[in-house]
Amino acid sequence: MKTSIELVKKIQAIAFAGLEYCESDFDRERYDELKKLSQLLLAEITDTPVEKIQSLFANEVGYQTPKVDVRAVIFKENKILMVKEKIDGKWSIPGGWADIGHSPSEIAVKEAKEESGTDVKPVRLLAVIDKLKHDYPLSPFHTYKIFILCELVNNNFSSGTETSEVNFFSKDDLPPLSATRITAEQVHLLFRLWENPAEQVVFD
Repeated sequence: MKTSIELVKKIQAIAFAGLEYCESDFDRERYDELKKLSQLLLAEITDTPVEKIQSLFANEVGYQTPKVDVRAVIFKENKILMVKEKIDGKWSIPGGWADIGHSPSEIAVKEAKEESGTDVKPVRLLAVIDKLKHDYPLSPFHTYKIFILCELVNNNFSSGTETSEVNFFSKDDLPPLSATRITAEQVHLLFRLWENPAEQVVFD
């Protein structure tokens, strides 16, 4: 199933690129049809209403590139800071989609503040991973995740508009995780990188 979804996503990317660069009305009609067919296939494979698939990509235009998800990694007393997501009632590391006009470190600071109430200082890059190469649930988007180690500046913990709780957890006592955002494998990787500052940045 995973392979099928990735093939459909590649077909859709070709359709979007074709719509961006084609010059004839005939080609535009063909690429538009290819886009619609790819979304129908994606809906069928994932058992999702096609209207929901279409809405996900309603604002997508031009040449398709991976989306970027930035996470602020904050440790204290051998525990990692996590926030409880309102959308599914499970836990993740503060973060979200990168915003236009902000650097990755600025996004980490912004997301930490919005989701956990904390002020942080970015320290170093821990990892840049492709979700496709790791044990994440299937997604309609191709996503790169950037994990930035941040130093805790204050302890003014508070939940945000998308979160309901803030807490620290040890790597051996993790809460139920929001699987589309973070996995146990990734949390253990972050602990390892934090515990071994001389280790190189993990990528892919």
